[in-house]
Amino acid sequence: MKKDSAKAAGPKTGPKPGPKTGESHTALVRRARRINRELAEVYPYAHPELDFENPFQLVVATVLSAQTTDLRVNQTTPALFAKYPTPEDLAAADPAEVEEILRPCGFFRAKTRSVIGLSKALVEDFGGEVPGKLEDLVKLPGVGRKTAFVVLGNAFGRPGITVDTHFQRLVRRWKWTEETEPDKIEAAVGALFPKKDWTDLSHHVIWHGRRICHARKPACGACPIAPLCPSYGEGETDPEKARKLLKYEKGGFPGQRLNPPQSYLDAGGIAAPPLGAG
Repeated sequence: MKKDSAKAAGPKTGPKPGPKTGESHTALVRRARRINRELAEVYPYAHPELDFENPFQLVVATVLSAQTTDLRVNQTTPALFAKYPTPEDLAAADPAEVEEILRPCGFFRAKTRSVIGLSKALVEDFGGEVPGKLEDLVKLPGVGRKTAFVVLGNAFGRPGITVDTHFQRLVRRWKWTEETEPDKIEAAVGALFPKKDWTDLSHHVIWHGRRICHARKPACGACPIAPLCPSYGEGETDPEKARKLLKYEKGGFPGQRLNPPQSYLDAGGIAAPPLGAG
């Protein structure tokens, strides 16, 4: 039976200090995989937090998510996809009209160039279809390895590790790697897990980074994997104070998606409000 997520996130007694560093590679692999198993029980409903209905919507949304929140992208893309539902439509769009729609996302001029450019590339080079191979995806304007793995893992079911800012922060806190460059982090962490686990691992780590293991004030006292964390104590260790730092559904607030999966709603999660609501 899976743990109740609220209970798992906030132990009544303070968690024990984490393990010491200097472990063997075998011990590291075991600890890393145990952390992933624990997070899978805490977040059994973890999912990509960008709203999308097809690979085209996902690749565009992921490009737009640079330097902004998934929530703001999700609040913006309904109007974009309503007006430009296909790569052909967006490729032929008036940039000024796209810029106006994308203004809430920030860096809207550069993002407009990227999404129109990638749409033109899809039409001219891939018959209007999003390719399902890494080497093709990274040729699209605005698409790097991180974006490509988001698309491959979540639109095509092909395993990939998404090394975003949350992922980078947590795997270094957990001493899975000391690498700082995304491609090297991807390789180092990927070597600790079976390839089939990579996409779900990415969701688990990113969800934990957004909800509990924050950049400035990690909620160490409310962390279900504290006994496995060598960085325990960097944040608030008092359980009651730590609980107040929890975000999204564990704090009673909506998540990032306007249209989240039913499993998330069943777990007590709340859909995000549309742009301009409230």
